[in-house]
Amino acid sequence: MPKMKTKSAAKKRFKLTGTGKVKAGAANKRHCLSAKPNDMKRQSRGTFVLFKTDGENVKKFYLPNGAK
Repeated sequence: MPKMKTKSAAKKRFKLTGTGKVKAGAANKRHCLSAKPNDMKRQSRGTFVLFKTDGENVKKFYLPNGAK
């Protein structure tokens, strides 16, 4: 069976930490920012660590070469 390729979209959206957790960027920061509260915009800065089960699914299906 051939090797599984990493999904190109996942390469751009997710990063793995040193301990194997998956980091992702926060949502709701692209458009219509004037209608969103400042708290939401402030909390959406930077990245966050996905929940364990979500991270396992990302590593299994989208980042097979990063799951070590």
